[in-house]
Parts: sequence; structure tokens; C-alpha cells
Amino acid sequence: MAGQAEGRQCLAKRLASTFPGKGERKGGVINTISKLTKTCTLRLTVCKLYFILSDKVANGGASMWCELCQGNFFDEFQMEGVAAEHNEIYLELVPENLSRALKTAHSAKAVKIKLTNKHCPCLRVAVELPSLSSSSRIVTHDIPVGVIPRRIWNDFREPTMPDFDVSIYLPVLKIMKSVVERMKNLSNFIVIEANLSGEMNLKIETDLVSVTTHFKDLGNPPWASEEGCQSSAQGRNLESMAEACIDIKKLQQLLAGQQVNPTKALCNIMQRVKRRLKERQWSGDLTLLYLLSLLPSD
Repeated sequence: MAGQAEGRQCLAKRLASTFPGKGERKGGVINTISKLTKTCTLRLTVCKLYFILSDKVANGGASMWCELCQGNFFDEFQMEGVAAEHNEIYLELVPENLSRALKTAHSAKAVKIKLTNKHCPCLRVAVELPSLSSSSRIVTHDIPVGVIPRRIWNDFREPTMPDFDVSIYLPVLKIMKSVVERMKNLSNFIVIEANLSGEMNLKIETDLVSVTTHFKDLGNPPWASEEGCQSSAQGRNLESMAEACIDIKKLQQLLAGQQVNPTKALCNIMQRVKRRLKERQWSGDLTLLYLLSLLPSD
């Protein structure tokens, strides 16, 4: 079978003690992803790793694109894809299983991850722990994975940046999380509205209560000057609010899972044809893109 043949591709990685803290950063990334989805796709290339959730953004659904530079996490990285012109590997996995395995690696001397075929394709995580004796202690985890055939690789490409109405930097995520958690007890939906003057509101409205939290001076990313992209934000009234009504549990799930301390986080609101809210976060090691569909607002 094609999947079994591709399962013989070789992947070897090691985290060395000469890079303190790398195992913890990797575990933080996986922990965050495990809070967002039960299963995802791991795409491996020579330079980068990607964690992908490609669910259709419809009826309150979500999709995710997480991009990591392997040089920021691994001392050694070797891989061999299907062919020289298709030097990639696509795996389906349960991120929670990988997260559990990496929890034992926080004090490890070294961690090796290798793609093996033990009865079924597996990611083998070998953790070398400190020992008081001359012999080493190695804990091994075999994580079942599914090898995704090349014919459907195009289903896991990076989502394009659609036309948006407003792009705004988010407030401190811990503060935003606290606000959303309180609002979650009052309504199943939350409205995020923002403008090009750096103002953003979080609000809920029900038959019994109306609550709004205001944020000011957040700033707006200079997308047009940095990336040359044209958006409907150009020529827009700076005070005019664009709004997105979304499932509050999806937003709370994203904020509650944060363990990577992003240096920047922003939100793009598309309230017209696409009707999507897009949140993007950066740190020195990764980019996380999370898309939520908008729900009809009254």
C-alpha cells in the first residue's frame, strides 16, 4: 500500500543539552496545539515543521496553521522524503500523545525522535534522562501515526490571507483570557469589534444582560507597507467598527491553551463575503495562525 511504502521514510531528530530550554519550548508548542485540536497533521520539510488542522471553517468550525523553524528546536535534524523533488513527510497524529511524551523531556540530557514502523507507523520518542551511575536511563514512547499519501498533500497547504476589513493587535492574552472566561458564563457567543484607530471591544448581548469590555491604543499592523497586500481596510473610516460574532468556547479554547508567550498577536476581521475571524501570533520560534468562522449576529 502507498501509505505503508511511505511509512519507511526516515526521520531522526535530537535535542542536545547544549541548548538549554529547547525541550520545554517544544513541549509548550505541543501543549498549546493539543488544547486546540484532538488530531492534526504534522508536515515535515528540510527547514520547517508544520502542525495543521484543515477542518472547513464553517458553522462555527476552526482551522489552524502552526509553523516552526526546526533550527530553533533541534541540534540535529535529518529527514528523507518520498523523492528528491517531494522531500516532505506528512503524518496524522494525536498531539496530546506527543505532549505526554515530551513532558518527560524537561530535564533530559537528550531527546531523539524517529519515524519507525513497529507493527504500524510510529514516532518513537527516546528520552535520555540524567543518571547518578555511569549507565544511562532512556525512556521510550511509541506514538502511533498515520502516513498521509502524496495524492492528498495539497489539502494541507498554507491558507491564503483573504481580504480583511480590520487588522488589529490583540491586548495581553492573559487579560483577554480572563475577560472571555467571565463572559463565557453569560452567553454562548461573543462579538469582537475593532477599528483602525487601535480600539477593540469584546461584548455579549442577551435578553437579560449586555456587557462590553473596551480596549484602546492597541495599534494596527501596517500590512500594506510591509507585505504589499491590498485590503478593504485601505480607505476605510478609521473610527468605523468591523465586527465578528463567534463561538465563545472556541475563542476561550484558543486563549486557555496559550503556553508559548507570543511576542505579537493580532486579529484580522473579515465581516463580508468570507465571514471569518483570523488570529495570528508570533514568537521568536513559531507562527500560529488560527481561523474561526463567524456566526450570524442579530
